[in-house]
Amino acid sequence: MAYTPDKPKLAENSEQLRARIPGWGADLDPKDRPSVPREQFDPTFGGAHWEFPERQPERWPRERSIEHAFLTPVFGTSCPPKGLSGRIRRYSYAKYSEGRAAHWLLLLASDRVDAVESTLRSFVSRRPDNPITETGVLSEGRRHGLSSRRGRRSDKVHHPLDPIIVAAPWVLGAGLVYAVVRRVRG
Repeated sequence: MAYTPDKPKLAENSEQLRARIPGWGADLDPKDRPSVPREQFDPTFGGAHWEFPERQPERWPRERSIEHAFLTPVFGTSCPPKGLSGRIRRYSYAKYSEGRAAHWLLLLASDRVDAVESTLRSFVSRRPDNPITETGVLSEGRRHGLSSRRGRRSDKVHHPLDPIIVAAPWVLGAGLVYAVVRRVRG
């Protein structure tokens, strides 16, 4: 009835609603509410038992935006910034505001650098990354990979690029190792 000159219907009262909707108003009587014995109404109570929460200890200098005066009381510590990617990340937070594209582009670049650092770190570990099994190349032949790429798909355009994107870093890395070994031997 919106946008018409007609007078809207009056809202139904509690008895009419209870007659029309089974179970309506079941919690109106405090004796029927399960939370009533524990429920306490204090209009002066704000909900928190502290003015400012206890701060989490900062074990190393954490990155924070230049817009904020201090770190939030609780922050993540699962992935501390390390290596070149950590330096890029710290520079991004120290130099640029979160509203600038440069801040986010540097964070994206640091993620890519971190991926390369992780791959290089895996080569010096006891169990290096295996590009053949970890990229899913073998499943292309075993699990209907080629047939699943036919038909109505919105991502068909980049299918020829997938092998290049996945394999190129490994081929370039192998070529670089080969060139370094050849130079050291020669």
